[in-house]
Amino acid sequence: MKDNNRIFLVEDDANFGSVLKSYLEMNDFVVTWIQDGAKAINSFNLQLFDICILDIMLPNMDGFSIAKIIKQKNSDTPIIFLTAKTLKDDIIDGFKIGADDYITKPFDSDVLLYKIRAILKRNTVDSENEKNFSIGKYEFDSSIRVLKFEEYTFHLSPKEGNLLKLLCQNKNKILDREKALNQIWGDNSYFNARSMDVYISKLRKYLLSDPTIEIENIHGSGFILKSQ
Repeated sequence: MKDNNRIFLVEDDANFGSVLKSYLEMNDFVVTWIQDGAKAINSFNLQLFDICILDIMLPNMDGFSIAKIIKQKNSDTPIIFLTAKTLKDDIIDGFKIGADDYITKPFDSDVLLYKIRAILKRNTVDSENEKNFSIGKYEFDSSIRVLKFEEYTFHLSPKEGNLLKLLCQNKNKILDREKALNQIWGDNSYFNARSMDVYISKLRKYLLSDPTIEIENIHGSGFILKSQ
């Protein structure tokens, strides 16, 4: 699990939200806190988050509705419901939507913290072990470095394949430039950085047939493979 994971917190109680945000930030998380349900989706769309913590009873839009929209946008985004709603039917509804956990108030802050870390660690391990990836309308088998789109098949070079696999493992999240350089090229020298830019351009050409896919350059940070 990488440091400074980004948490999307939606909680309308000002005192509780402020305390929870401070607690999570003290434990090295970057927290975006929203108090209004209707504003949550716009805020979610402005950034990329590693995990969402949602209250259910919110003004203007409830947490279940927010979670459904988040899952439609990126089904891999982990969600924890943190709520006072303790009825069995509510808990079942939360998990049906795709929640990774459902925690009822009052709760132990340390337990929440370890649950967050466990979910993030599990997602990281699952991603690292995965070999087959769906990228929009493409299918990528990283074990044999084959990228397929309808009747077209692309056989990627080792560096192309390794770079695309890293991008897929971090889909819709920032792939750190230095991490990619050190892992694939062995160091983050200027010449290797320029070489990686060339390979990014090659991957963009392979993926041109699906306009919903984008490899975005995040200045000073790295790249994001954006895809549904």
